[in-house]
Amino acid sequence: MTLAIEDVKRIAHLGLIEIDQEQAERMQTELNDIFQMIEQIQAVDTTGIEPMPHPHDGAQRLREDVVRETDDRENNMKNAPEKSEGYFLVPQVIE
Repeated sequence: MTLAIEDVKRIAHLGLIEIDQEQAERMQTELNDIFQMIEQIQAVDTTGIEPMPHPHDGAQRLREDVVRETDDRENNMKNAPEKSEGYFLVPQVIE
């Protein structure tokens, strides 16, 4: 599949993108190169090959979720400009 310059301009118009003739020609070349690569990939014979939902058989190496810092409200509130009962006070923004 190859795109004509009119196709590129139409796609740009649909996407509300302004492109000049030079940009349209460059984009046409790049898109046609991408389509050529897709055609090469589709030409590969994959009969008898099972699809892989995940390249590593779905095994993920996850670390254990461990709490490393404790809640230190007193230390966290040290630099608060205004506070009340352990909470930050902020200016009212909604009337």
